[in-house]
Amino acid sequence: MASVLGLSGGIATGKSTVARFLGALGATVIDADAIVHELQAPGAPLLAEIAEAFGSGLIDPEGGLDRDALGAIVFPDPAARKRLEAIVHPKVIATMADRVINAQMTGTPLIVVDIPLLFERSEGATNREPTPSFDATVLVYAPEQLQIERLMDRDGCDRESALQRIRAQLPIESKKAMADVVIDNSGSLEETRRQTQMLFERFTAGRA
Repeated sequence: MASVLGLSGGIATGKSTVARFLGALGATVIDADAIVHELQAPGAPLLAEIAEAFGSGLIDPEGGLDRDALGAIVFPDPAARKRLEAIVHPKVIATMADRVINAQMTGTPLIVVDIPLLFERSEGATNREPTPSFDATVLVYAPEQLQIERLMDRDGCDRESALQRIRAQLPIESKKAMADVVIDNSGSLEETRRQTQMLFERFTAGRA
């Protein structure tokens, strides 16, 4: 049976790049963000729950979620983030679990569950919110200063805005201490690719 890895990172550390490399190597990648977008599609029950909790002004003219408006509410407010997580997480976890089971039935060599806030959930898990079980957790790492620089370059934001977004998450050094495997993405793309290849080979060794 294929190993199941929990993949995470921090904002602008390069998690999506590593997930893409793993997919190209043959892993089945289950993207928690993509599941969230599916569950928040126009007309979906989850979207109605979010609007009820945070206001109907979050629904755009096409009936979808205005993610920028929601982010402006929850990024600076820990209580609002926790409220949003309590609405979204249980449904996302249930969907992820179903997709892991389905992937196991396909004979895939490796299953990677891409969860942006994996380590935040591990640190704050409660009996009401079961944490998915993984054979190993993998962190895509870059130091905070590099996160800031990449985020400012990528999104065109100022340093203060970049810091606010980064520090809304668990510090990257704390995540690094919690991870079973660390892929250091502070160097070249080729070096990151090499580390990703080694990860894939480690967890698919012995499979036909």
